[in-house]
Amino acid sequence: MKATADIQVIPIGSGVSVRKEVKRAHAILVEAGIDAHLHPNGTNVEGEMADIFDAIRRVHETLHAEGTVRLATFIKIGTRTDKEPSLAAKLF
Repeated sequence: MKATADIQVIPIGSGVSVRKEVKRAHAILVEAGIDAHLHPNGTNVEGEMADIFDAIRRVHETLHAEGTVRLATFIKIGTRTDKEPSLAAKLF
């Protein structure tokens, strides 16, 4: 099932700047083949819902393996049955 989502991964306890962790999380989403668009408070994505969830799991596994102790992730997902959802269609 195709979906659009807004994903916000928040590293906790990483200090004032979380730029490194955010860049790494975004790179993992892109490596997963998901259409990902970074914005100031998260990342908008579109793709197969299973792929989106799998990529989020990989973000958590990777950042934890690289030393981030705590992560809080907020996800908003949109799906449709009348047509295929896309980020571009939500803008116009």
